[in-house]
Amino acid sequence: MRRRKARSETLTFWLFVGPFVAGMLVFVYVPILWSFTLSFFEAQSTVTPSVFVGLDNYVEMLKSGPFRDSLVTFTVFAAFIVPLTVALSLGMAVLVHRLSFARAFFRSAFFIPTACSYVVASLIWKMSIFNGVRFGLANVVLGLFGVENISWLITADPPWYWVPLVTVRLWLQLGFYMILFLAGLQRIPEELYEASYVDGASPGWQTFRHITLPQLRTTTVAVVLLTLIAAYQAFDEFYNLMPSAVNLARTPLQELYLAALSQQDYGRGSAGAMILTLLIMLATLLQGRVLGFGRKD
Repeated sequence: MRRRKARSETLTFWLFVGPFVAGMLVFVYVPILWSFTLSFFEAQSTVTPSVFVGLDNYVEMLKSGPFRDSLVTFTVFAAFIVPLTVALSLGMAVLVHRLSFARAFFRSAFFIPTACSYVVASLIWKMSIFNGVRFGLANVVLGLFGVENISWLITADPPWYWVPLVTVRLWLQLGFYMILFLAGLQRIPEELYEASYVDGASPGWQTFRHITLPQLRTTTVAVVLLTLIAAYQAFDEFYNLMPSAVNLARTPLQELYLAALSQQDYGRGSAGAMILTLLIMLATLLQGRVLGFGRKD
């Protein structure tokens, strides 16, 4: 009887999970393995190559100026966006968590921008806020303080284009990561804070540094990992904000598209995808080492 029940539960489990596992294998893992294989072959206009070229595709992609430059650009972008997202979303979460009224309203208000399309937000930033003329919101506000109009979206010195690129991404994603930090804050037992007050700790920075931050280490690692991956996969804001003639508008994803689809060179395109994946993995391992990924709280 017990064995029959176990078989029934196993059959039910695979009936629900099986289609998703099959879909993951067919549409995710098999393409990844095949892309890795293609990266070592000359695959011009074919997905069944026969000429093995070793690491030549990787060398060609790294020699290619646009792809290499786009990796540098997005490393700078990640250096801006990751720490800002972690710090601001954590600060927002702490403020909302400490509210004694309208907590649900502020939580919803901060989360709503995540439902907006990246394309729509980028066009609003480009046409209404940072359009570089005196009618743009940013220049109108700066004009009140006597600052002349700034051409935000051109490659000049200083590079003002980073302001709209970073702010639109922050506006779109801060609410989501704030929710993650809120969930982490709600998991911290109040007894820890009460015990710290008994031991003489003062409310504020001391308890935040020695109790809140250590308890949020797992959530922080997850947020850093997600924002890092999202930063290297950014496309919409760069494509829609920056002029097409500017090299900054060429993202790693766009370079892979040009190599793999427009030029029908699947070997070089696959090599570029593997380089981008390896870069994200190395950055993830590094931040996991620094933040203590996998250690118990």
